[in-house]
Amino acid sequence: MTSTLLSLSALLTASALAAPSAGAAPHNDRPAGVPAGWERVAGADLTHITGASGRQQSPSAPGRQQPLSGSGGSASAPADESGPLAIKSMRNGRFTATEVNYAAPNTGALRARSTAVTGAWESFAFEWDEADQTFAIKSLANNRYVAVEKNFTGQAQNTLRARSTTAGGWERFEIYHNEDLNLYALRSTLNNLFVAMENSYTGSLQYTLRARSADVTGSWEQFDLYTIVG
Repeated sequence: MTSTLLSLSALLTASALAAPSAGAAPHNDRPAGVPAGWERVAGADLTHITGASGRQQSPSAPGRQQPLSGSGGSASAPADESGPLAIKSMRNGRFTATEVNYAAPNTGALRARSTAVTGAWESFAFEWDEADQTFAIKSLANNRYVAVEKNFTGQAQNTLRARSTTAGGWERFEIYHNEDLNLYALRSTLNNLFVAMENSYTGSLQYTLRARSADVTGSWEQFDLYTIVG
């Protein structure tokens, strides 16, 4: 009898050691915080992602934009991480512009408000940093890097502004690509939040880009990237 009890006790102890603790997360190879269906993009990936799709390149008239990827567009030349690229919001179908003429403190705010790429206002260079595996985004409207205004308050908190002469922690972003949607999402490494376009805002900050979403919930956080040619 004693031997039987000892054997049962040993079996229960071994089972307890082998079993996962209560509330333990299931095994998942996906990095924490990455939405399902989205993969992080490196510099070389951004350059070659269109070429890998097998799409044909097509010429465009000078000053016109070609889609890098995504809905509603034909094929394009491969993107270069140094730009120039245009950022189109899938929420309102408009291109992001740098508001260089806005008064302080909103000078250089990024807003998805242009129906077409007209020039430097909608042009951005994506610069890859191999050391920390992130991108810096420079506006070609004022040659300033895009920063996340974490210390702003109210509706302006976490606004994206092209205002920095160098790229530090405030100016670093991760780029994610969804192969099924053929669209992109941007995440700030300053606060680990995804960039959303504030379609419901009114006034001067309507369509502002803000790093404020914990997940990619839909078109608010979805963007298409376009190469600018000519």
